[in-house]
Amino acid sequence: MKKESKIIVLGHRGLVGSAIVRKLFLEGYENIESKTVDLRNRQEVNQWFRESKPEYIFLAAAKVGGIVANSTRPADFIYDNLMIQTNVIDSSRWNGVKKLLFLGSSCIYPKECPQPIKEDYLLTGPLESTNNAYAIAKIAGIQMIQSYAKQYGFNGICLMPTNLFGPNDNFNLETSHLLPALMRKFHEAKINEDKQVVMWGTGTPKREMLHVDDLADACLFLMNNYDSPEIINVGTGEDLSILEIAESIKNVVGFDGEIITDTSKPDGTMRKLLDVSKITEVGWKAKIKFDDGLKSTYKWYKESLAENSM
Repeated sequence: MKKESKIIVLGHRGLVGSAIVRKLFLEGYENIESKTVDLRNRQEVNQWFRESKPEYIFLAAAKVGGIVANSTRPADFIYDNLMIQTNVIDSSRWNGVKKLLFLGSSCIYPKECPQPIKEDYLLTGPLESTNNAYAIAKIAGIQMIQSYAKQYGFNGICLMPTNLFGPNDNFNLETSHLLPALMRKFHEAKINEDKQVVMWGTGTPKREMLHVDDLADACLFLMNNYDSPEIINVGTGEDLSILEIAESIKNVVGFDGEIITDTSKPDGTMRKLLDVSKITEVGWKAKIKFDDGLKSTYKWYKESLAENSM
């Protein structure tokens, strides 16, 4: 991409999209357009693309959520995500977009997967049942990118990031992912002077955590240095147990109480560590240390609470 290239970041208000926008401006890209459009509406998307004439697309828009949201609203997750990516990818082809970056998720891989997870393991076994609908939608998006590349020569790349966290994350306890949910619980327990915080599951499953600013850095790097429709993992190559993650958040927040594990609740997938050898060979590595990322995220969370209370 040239500095003056016309760029659209879809999902610019979300965790990933806002990080990509920050990174683009930081690197001197100024011709960036963001607009609130119902991406599920084919007519609206087509009209916007015809008017905007974008050259490059970062498709970070998606319906996302944690284990509760995925388990209770699977129809929303499969419908919204299928419509969003179908409309955007097809409109990109019809309107001459030079390159599109599609963001998937590590949940596309089978539940019982050899570790670390290589890109080749896609579709080699059953998915985790709690996020089956979301994962299938993302797999369909990958197949669409690859099919358009094969039939039309469309230039699309598919990034599979691991678990993310950072500024602009969703801290709603009913729809959020693990880390922001725990951070909110510990913060509120500290304010209320509670003696304990309850978290779902046994705490033994392991999770790889990537700061969203690292993902944004990878997105820009791969947009400029990777041109294959074959999927590529984005992660740190290291993981922690959920209990270790909780302990780290507890320390950053400054909560002095006890962590209680509710073993009646599901654990989800026991381990999801991505093999990052492919992206390492391309020339990219994560830079932000986990504890440093936690501190900056908690600082942002407290500032957002203060702003919302004004």
